[in-house]
Amino acid sequence: MTRAIFVIPGDIDLPTGGYAYDRRVLALLGDNGIEAAHLALPGTYPNPSPADLEETRRLIAGTRTSDILLIDGLAYGAMPASLVASFDRRIVALVHHPLCLEAGTPPERAHELKRLETAALALAKHVVVTSKTTALTLATDFDVPDDRITIAEPGTDAAQRAKGSGGRPFRLLAVGTIVPRKGYDVLVDALAPLKALDWSLDIAGATDRSPDTVAALRAQIASEGLADRITLLGPVDEAHLAKLYDTADVFVMASHYEGYGMVLSEALARGLPIVCTTGGAAAETVPDGAAVKVEPASPRALAWSIGRVLEEDGQLRRSIADAAWAAATQLPRWNDTARTAAAVIKETSR
Repeated sequence: MTRAIFVIPGDIDLPTGGYAYDRRVLALLGDNGIEAAHLALPGTYPNPSPADLEETRRLIAGTRTSDILLIDGLAYGAMPASLVASFDRRIVALVHHPLCLEAGTPPERAHELKRLETAALALAKHVVVTSKTTALTLATDFDVPDDRITIAEPGTDAAQRAKGSGGRPFRLLAVGTIVPRKGYDVLVDALAPLKALDWSLDIAGATDRSPDTVAALRAQIASEGLADRITLLGPVDEAHLAKLYDTADVFVMASHYEGYGMVLSEALARGLPIVCTTGGAAAETVPDGAAVKVEPASPRALAWSIGRVLEEDGQLRRSIADAAWAAATQLPRWNDTARTAAAVIKETSR
């Protein structure tokens, strides 16, 4: 049986979309003919110290030369080409989204990350990506040949249709780590002029990745007089998240860029009406009829769209909710994702 080492930086149990993808694929590779093991790298990626890079070298050296390395892009894209070349293993890179496109990255660091990622990807035997958008980005901007890219979209678990709040206020839900890329400041700016409408917002997501962003968001919420309307829940477990989806009336996402947007497919799976931006792959993850979509970084457009969805007669809200529920039947499942990744690993081993 082909043996693969899934190389992942940090704590795989962290509540982010990227780690959720890694956990599910790792758990299912065995069912698809791959002997899979997890190798944890230092959690400082994508900003490793020289000591972290040396520790990475040591850990990889402890694997078999016959192993296929499936390396998460959060680490791989920040590795110097000289380090990657020293591995002397066949590599499959998993790219959720290019590191240099993370909002809030200083221009000099973004330029360096693009250089590093381009050089590292040139050394990979194959690259797995999570969306058509990311595939196109790697082909056009990172010089990865089309025939070395395979799309393995995230799976989505089947779910019951959301019941909603059953009353007022309308419950808005946003899910995702509080980092600049997620655009929560834009969302608050959009909601500020909608105070006359009856709504509340729950934001579920890790608050430890960018403390400055969290502090700025709390201050923004307070200054807009929305502290009694917007709740930062922090990270939540699966049961709590499922309840939040079930009792939400509208799902909102203001992200500047998404490599796929797993929370969007989770909202689709519950038939929730969606208001979202078109950043990165988000535009393709949700069918047009199942969401009201606006360009990123446009509070005015987002406010207008949320206001439309919250209109009293609810016709638009019901229409996009029905379209979301219908689209849910077409979503890939996690075994589809793992099967695709396993096929790439097997081909790379030959």
